[in-house]
Amino acid sequence: MKKKSDLSVLLDYAGSCRGLTFLGLGLSAVSMILGMLPYICIWLVARELIAVAPDWKSAAGISRYGWMAFIFAFAGIIVYFAALMCTHLAAFRTASNIRKAGMAHLMKAPLGFFDSNASGLLRNRLDGAAADTETLLAHNLADTVGSAAMLLATVVLMFVFDWRMGAACLLAAAVSIGAMFSMMGGRNAKLMAEYQAAQDVMSKAGTEYVRGIPVVKVFQQTVYSFRAFKQAIEDYSAKAEHFQADICEKPQALNLTAAEGAFVFLVPAALLIAPAALKSGSFTGFLTDFVFYAVFSAIISTALARVMFAASGSMQASTALGRINQVMSAPTIKITDHPVMPKDNSVVFKDVSFTYDGSELPALDHVSFRAEPGQTVALVGPSGGGKTTAASLIPRFWDVTSGAVEVGGVDVRQTDPHVLMDQVAFVFQNTHLFKASVLENVRASKPDASRDEVMAALAAAQCNDIIDKLPDGVDTKIGTEGTYLSGGEQQRVALARAILKDAPIVVLDEATAFADPENEALIQKAFSRLTKGRTVIMIAHRLSTVVGADRIVVLEAGHAVEQGTHDELLASGGLYSRMWADYQKAVQWKISGEREVA
Repeated sequence: MKKKSDLSVLLDYAGSCRGLTFLGLGLSAVSMILGMLPYICIWLVARELIAVAPDWKSAAGISRYGWMAFIFAFAGIIVYFAALMCTHLAAFRTASNIRKAGMAHLMKAPLGFFDSNASGLLRNRLDGAAADTETLLAHNLADTVGSAAMLLATVVLMFVFDWRMGAACLLAAAVSIGAMFSMMGGRNAKLMAEYQAAQDVMSKAGTEYVRGIPVVKVFQQTVYSFRAFKQAIEDYSAKAEHFQADICEKPQALNLTAAEGAFVFLVPAALLIAPAALKSGSFTGFLTDFVFYAVFSAIISTALARVMFAASGSMQASTALGRINQVMSAPTIKITDHPVMPKDNSVVFKDVSFTYDGSELPALDHVSFRAEPGQTVALVGPSGGGKTTAASLIPRFWDVTSGAVEVGGVDVRQTDPHVLMDQVAFVFQNTHLFKASVLENVRASKPDASRDEVMAALAAAQCNDIIDKLPDGVDTKIGTEGTYLSGGEQQRVALARAILKDAPIVVLDEATAFADPENEALIQKAFSRLTKGRTVIMIAHRLSTVVGADRIVVLEAGHAVEQGTHDELLASGGLYSRMWADYQKAVQWKISGEREVA
């Protein structure tokens, strides 16, 4: 199948406004032709003055030609304005549809995709790239078609009176076009893509740096301590300087010289033709033709400038479309045509293996365990063992590489994603609250919940003290006017969100990691409300929180090396037993108040 051109792909996004683009292009061509007619009127004035010289008073058509020039110029402006209105409307609709299509596609991507693709990078690719296409569709494309019409008309006119002087003028155009192609064609198009890629990297690093400013300030560091950001800036600067100084500088100088100096090419040709015109007695006709080409040589620079900007916009739009395609090529969750409803709230891992993209070693390797309805299963083990990965496979943040994760006796891949998400509530150690009221933050898990239901969930999550101290209570917007919550308080609000959802399966990923002792005690109370009668998959580093679990699964390097209750695992003397001994030592450790005397 023949691959669609970049322009065709962009016009597909225009939807119902696609016709406006073609209308705008047609009007642009008409406006450029109208813009040429005043030059012809000027030449007609010059021809009449030359014909009656030195009896200037007998030149009766000058006023008429002047008014004609004004009318043509004014009509050209009006038509060009109408053309830009059409192309702008189509461009704005195209950019809007690109953003909508990109967001719709990202909504189908697995949630794990956003862990490896920073929000700043995705925003720059989608929003920034969509904005870049506006320049092409709103201005450059119309100018390209208009300039092409102008150049075609100019070429025809150049050979109407004297082909030799016409060829001299067009030689300037040929030199200018050659210089532009050397800047933007061939291998330099790849350099533009590298330049845009460096811009993407810098945007991503900049977002990460801004988020890390509190850490940078705490340790009294500067921007230079954030090596990734500094390196990204330097790489972008080097590519921009290379593209400007080494690629564009000399060709652009030649382009401007040829385009703006077309008259210089005309003079030598005129000097060669003048002697023959004198001998043949047609010097007046020669002079009239020379004036014609001198006037129209000014059009060449205007047309070529439009072509150059159009070519630049076309390159930029092509690169932008590539960045848009990177977003549109994000993996999506496959939805089965015949979804099956889960029978209960059990969770079963059947010989599950999973490998992240780009990784050679599996994060999980043939892991199997079972959580019966109402049971609590704890995932413990050294960092990097695969605990969070295992938990993320339950709500399909990723899909397994092999094996199966079953919820209610049904492979999660055979369940409708919306049904699956209704089945599972999760609370992570890195809680994210929206810049909205506490009420709306909690209601995010159940948009149709009443105010009373939200208040009951907040009370169950031990959030009453938080609500009492906020200026507008539950309607206080978080993150504005100095209203911020501590890590433990944010965690309790997130728990209220999970409680309101009332899902039969709960995934807890070290939810007390960043809580102080007071908040941890309240969070533990909220846990008892959240987990009551539900199947719980708990990831924990503090082993004291998993002592009462129905089953403990010990993960190490992606393998389930042990399973059992707390007492069974201690009796086995394996990895869990050693971890428990180390944990007990850490709990009992304290700073001695005694001083060593020399």
